[in-house]
Amino acid sequence: MVKFLIIRFSSIGDIVLTTPVVRCLKEQVEDSEVHYLTKPAYAPLLQNNPYIDSLLLLQTKLNDTIQEIKANHYDYIIDLHHNLRTSIIKHKTHLLAFAFPKLNIQKAWMVHFKINKLPSIHIVERYFETVKLFDVHNDGKGLELYLSPSDEIELNTLPSFLAHGFMAVVTGARHNTKQIPETLLSKIIAEIKVPVLFIGDKNDYAMAESVIGKSNRDDLFNACGKYSIMQSASLIKKATVILTPDTGMMHVAAAFHKKIVSVWGNTIPEFGMYPYTDAANYSIHEVKNLSCRPCSKLGYERCPKKHFQCMNLQHADEIISQIRKFL
Repeated sequence: MVKFLIIRFSSIGDIVLTTPVVRCLKEQVEDSEVHYLTKPAYAPLLQNNPYIDSLLLLQTKLNDTIQEIKANHYDYIIDLHHNLRTSIIKHKTHLLAFAFPKLNIQKAWMVHFKINKLPSIHIVERYFETVKLFDVHNDGKGLELYLSPSDEIELNTLPSFLAHGFMAVVTGARHNTKQIPETLLSKIIAEIKVPVLFIGDKNDYAMAESVIGKSNRDDLFNACGKYSIMQSASLIKKATVILTPDTGMMHVAAAFHKKIVSVWGNTIPEFGMYPYTDAANYSIHEVKNLSCRPCSKLGYERCPKKHFQCMNLQHADEIISQIRKFL
């Protein structure tokens, strides 16, 4: 028996992006157990995954988590987060560990000097570099997300105008400089003549309401803040097309092989986190050749330059045209 502990604490997208490694490690290493350590908030993303033998949750006191790891007698740690906390865990458990390359130096060169030293490789492929010594290879089956029956939102519980197909709009993002602005959303909604469902948390509710209020349409539904992460995922699964910024729900959509129209603000696809699905399933929309972009590898509360040109200069007509093609 070989026991692996995979570590990835956050976020929604990052955890979904680790699922190919989870699957391949379990299927390709004979007589193996795969355990996964994450934060409690993200446990629903993994608890129904059939390739995970046990799910560990990060405890308030890191030492309690370390003691739990020691008690489970793992053979190897597969560190897919690679930060200070995981370094402490590896140091104190004395387990042989493999960590994926975060490319922080290369990202810094790109952010601060606009010099691209990043490899042309998706983060999923970098995750696989951590398990190559176990002769584990990418099976090409893509991302996965397993819903439980309680996660499934039945269409008959939603407004009737959504019953025959709809576009899901991911309204928010962890960082505002990734978020699609209200003005751009309004332009798109005005031209797309299919029902629309807005997905987000309670913080996104007001913006979705504002877009709906200005639209004079009666086939728009604001689901922001009404459903859990996994219930929102089930809505994405039922949608025909997903309009989304660079955020976790974009990767959820990729796990369900949906048609994805992705709109990029301060971040860039070259960081290696574009939709991990067939190229025919997604499009990328970005304002290229901005001297200030990317301004961060993650994002900010507001545009450092105060003009937000990476979103405000987006070509709405190109986004609309792509949505129509996917529809």
